[in-house]
Amino acid sequence: MSSSPESEDYFDTVIGHIEDFVISDEFKKLVQNFMQTHYREFDRCEENKIEYMEIFNQYTVAIEGYIVENLVRRMPNFDMERFTEELCRRRTQLDGEIFELLFSLTDFLAFKELILDYKLYKENHLSDLDSGIQISRISSSLL
Repeated sequence: MSSSPESEDYFDTVIGHIEDFVISDEFKKLVQNFMQTHYREFDRCEENKIEYMEIFNQYTVAIEGYIVENLVRRMPNFDMERFTEELCRRRTQLDGEIFELLFSLTDFLAFKELILDYKLYKENHLSDLDSGIQISRISSSLL
């Protein structure tokens, strides 16, 4: 099923606005603070704790609220339902950080992966630097 040019334009306009404000310091701080507050709760296991869903719901409310508030300021005719339908319809065609962020609002597993990636970064961030450094003795035959 293909989109009408009007749907394409609407979707592209919304994505353009989202791209503009998710690079803002305000948005980065919102996400950073949320991840910092909750990442320790998550573990990389198949079983999902009840708390995970509560945290996911808080994340959805905070991030979606920020996105919608900013979109309505830029596009008074913004319709979240219309945008969500377009997003879901195109899901298999979309790739990139913006879409990962958007999918993390509706897909618990995408959210869990996002927060686990953050946890990995926080807990291993200095060891990642160490793994790139190797010290070895120069063979005397090379001198």
